[in-house]
Amino acid sequence: MKKVNIKNENSVMNALHKGLKVEGRLWLEKSERGEWIICFDRYNRKPQTKRHNRLICRLEHGWVKESVERIKVYESIPKMLGTARVASVLEREIREAKGALIEHELDLIEFC
Repeated sequence: MKKVNIKNENSVMNALHKGLKVEGRLWLEKSERGEWIICFDRYNRKPQTKRHNRLICRLEHGWVKESVERIKVYESIPKMLGTARVASVLEREIREAKGALIEHELDLIEFC
């Protein structure tokens, strides 16, 4: 059996002894003495922080929300209403959404 030298072995082995899984990458490096060394480096993973959307207005069949970059409008109308009623419901709810957005903007503005 060949002896294999692993660079960064202590930090990896400490994590393995704690019962953790270690994800990372492996590569070969040639040492000064001409030996090949297996190198392992852990991934530096940080938790992603997700900013939640703020509800601006709840509609009859959906909602209007605000994210950092976008205004989101969601509608889910039952098919059984028929095309004509679906069209009128969409128009009415878009009017409500527009009004809610205008109110939201006015709330953000401070009047003297």
